[in-house]
Amino acid sequence: MVDADKFAKELDLIELSPSTNKEWNIESAEFNRPGIELVGFYEHFAYNRPQVLGNVEMTYIDSLNSEEREKALRRFFSYPIPCVIICRGYVPPEEFLQLARENNVAVYSTKKVTTKFIVEAIMYLNNVLAPRITMHAVLVDVYGVGVLITGESGVGKSESALELVTRGHQLAADDVVDIRRVSDNRLIGESPPTVRHFMEIRGIGIIDIRQMFGVGSVLMNKTIDMQIHLENWKEKKEYDRLGLEEEYTDILGVKIPHLVIPVRPGRNLGIIIEVAARNFSLKKIGYSAAKELDKRLNEMMMNSLKKQSED
Repeated sequence: MVDADKFAKELDLIELSPSTNKEWNIESAEFNRPGIELVGFYEHFAYNRPQVLGNVEMTYIDSLNSEEREKALRRFFSYPIPCVIICRGYVPPEEFLQLARENNVAVYSTKKVTTKFIVEAIMYLNNVLAPRITMHAVLVDVYGVGVLITGESGVGKSESALELVTRGHQLAADDVVDIRRVSDNRLIGESPPTVRHFMEIRGIGIIDIRQMFGVGSVLMNKTIDMQIHLENWKEKKEYDRLGLEEEYTDILGVKIPHLVIPVRPGRNLGIIIEVAARNFSLKKIGYSAAKELDKRLNEMMMNSLKKQSED
């Protein structure tokens, strides 16, 4: 559902004709320009989308005589349209607004050109309609990499994030992370407004990161690039020591790299997470230290075998 008032406010629209519908049942971030419908073809009319009228549509409506205009518009407004947006500041004829009121369809105006408005509106609806999930985690920006830190309560997620902040990195969310999928392969995380920029440190209590470390220490939201799961060290568990195989986790249908970091006294988690973020950045540009070492070892063994065969 899309809130009508928020839609108009965020896109800076002027209301020309009100509607009693305060929410629209819109399921996708798509719009329709009803040019072909206005000339009478309604076989594939996407009436469940917001209708955008630009220069072509408004010029055509103005070219019709009074009888033709009323007939075309009456049929157009007979469908359960969420709303109509008229671009380029065009002023619709009075019968247009009258039929909109009769059918309880909101009509808005904007001075933006049609293409620019549609792009901005799609971005807005993509954000509003994006699939969402809430996770018990911490989200930090480390060298430009969005790191989602997960783990059981008390394992040290907030303490690790606090150390990263003191080292110059930025906090996006602590304890509760609202995650939304804004595209097929992109996740955005942010903190709920009520607890934004606050952090709980056991033994101290609640602290305000922005007030304590400055506005440069926090972010409103951050793309999630990788997940680091902290867990208490298990003596009998085999942890990855080479990193040749990439592991992934699935969040809202998006696969992101996943690392498990064992926690025990003496390990500096802040530095380890920094190294993980830098290593992720290197892999993104095609360099893997583990694969480079494996390559060198294979070359060394091949050279050794070749030398033995020559001897």
